[in-house]
Amino acid sequence: MTLDQKPSILIVDDDETYRNRLARAFVDRGYEVRTAHDYDSAIAAATSESPEFAVVDLKMPGKSGLELIKSLHEIDPATKSVVLTGYGSIATAIDAVRLGAVYYLSKPADADDIVGAFARAEAPPLEPRAPDSGEYKAPSLARAEWEHINRVLSDAGGNISEAARRLGIHRRSLQRKLQKYPPRE
Repeated sequence: MTLDQKPSILIVDDDETYRNRLARAFVDRGYEVRTAHDYDSAIAAATSESPEFAVVDLKMPGKSGLELIKSLHEIDPATKSVVLTGYGSIATAIDAVRLGAVYYLSKPADADDIVGAFARAEAPPLEPRAPDSGEYKAPSLARAEWEHINRVLSDAGGNISEAARRLGIHRRSLQRKLQKYPPRE
């Protein structure tokens, strides 16, 4: 990128208001912004001109944000992607990173959060904390259960009946658990 070029970013979210708000905020920060509302329009935009950065909503109609992350990475491995979701879990964060995302944020995230996520992705990893240092806090049992359920659901390809069978619980019980927000740490 030369000095007179603006960094390019693709913002993909099915929520038009949120997408437009983010787009305006990135334009104000000096980015060349393109937007898309679903997988197909995002792929068309990335194929015509690959962005340096992408912000992708996890849950959209049609193909998911995880599928889009994978496709964007295949189009141009240099594109740095951040996944946004209102339903964050460790399982989906791991999946997103495995597919090519550099970071994962919970909604609502603003432009500063996203710019910070791209910066943190470039930073060296932190030294792990020792469990006995007093700084380590294990997740609650409810949080660990919620994350395990989402991991099994992801492994079952989103099939609730199959995930319920693997977990050994009734399908309706699993559906009720999935409707709840994730427990706090």
